Amino acid sequence: MIFNDDWHIHSEHSCDGACMRMEDLVTGAADKGIMDYGITDHIHTQYNFPDIINSRKAYEVNRKPGFHFGVEVSCVSRWEIDKVAAGAGGKLTYGIREGGPAGGELAIAIDEDYIDARGIEYVVAGTHWSMYAGHRAEDLVRDYHRQNMFLSQHRLVDIVAHPWWYYGPCEDGWTTDFGMIPESMHDEFARSCIENNKLVEINLAAMLLAKNYSDKFKREYMEYLVFLKEAGVRFSIGSDCHNEFYNLDMQKASDMLGSAGFEESDFHSPVPRVL
Repeated sequence: MIFNDDWHIHSEHSCDGACMRMEDLVTGAADKGIMDYGITDHIHTQYNFPDIINSRKAYEVNRKPGFHFGVEVSCVSRWEIDKVAAGAGGKLTYGIREGGPAGGELAIAIDEDYIDARGIEYVVAGTHWSMYAGHRAEDLVRDYHRQNMFLSQHRLVDIVAHPWWYYGPCEDGWTTDFGMIPESMHDEFARSCIENNKLVEINLAAMLLAKNYSDKFKREYMEYLVFLKEAGVRFSIGSDCHNEFYNLDMQKASDMLGSAGFEESDFHSPVPRVL
């Protein structure tokens, strides 16, 4: 199985330490045989908007057929969006990660006007952290599911990124026992993605190839992806590359997916907005 596209990639203009120059991405994608792909630098809150201006400038210099301009937005709270808008101080690169209301209104930082103004062709959206739900595994599961469901229903989201990615403190969480997540949540998420015509991302760097996840977790996560596939969910491929060069082990990821029964026909591209 060969990957021909990649819809989740970060450049040096992303706020989180990614360091690849746009020109190196274009060269690396060609070397890997990637024909359709897009840059998707991070937006957590409007604090990150200047990064996207720089990302767009670099994209324009390196623009070519098959290379698209997208963004990756995080699920955040309306509370922090309002706080940033009101001039909140402090380190806001990742939004405001403490002090918000658990169970409060969810949001993403962009709207239709912003998409049009920045020439954004597609939106990848991911759950990246607890929304003030604490560290108990049961609470985190409910919170992450709530966020994934929100993104699967949002009219501006094209691809739901890396469902159940987690990197943080958790008491006996799903990274050690993925089976703790109720199957009913998987079923509800699958039905929502199908009903709302969302692609679900199969993430290479942050999930399948991640060194911080055990082989056991990866096997269980692959079973989850197969569950979604059998339910009728449509997928996209996202490398989530943050490296200096576009140099992920695509073959290893392809072999993993092939062993689980995935074929090239299971992977789809977002429909870019006409700008």
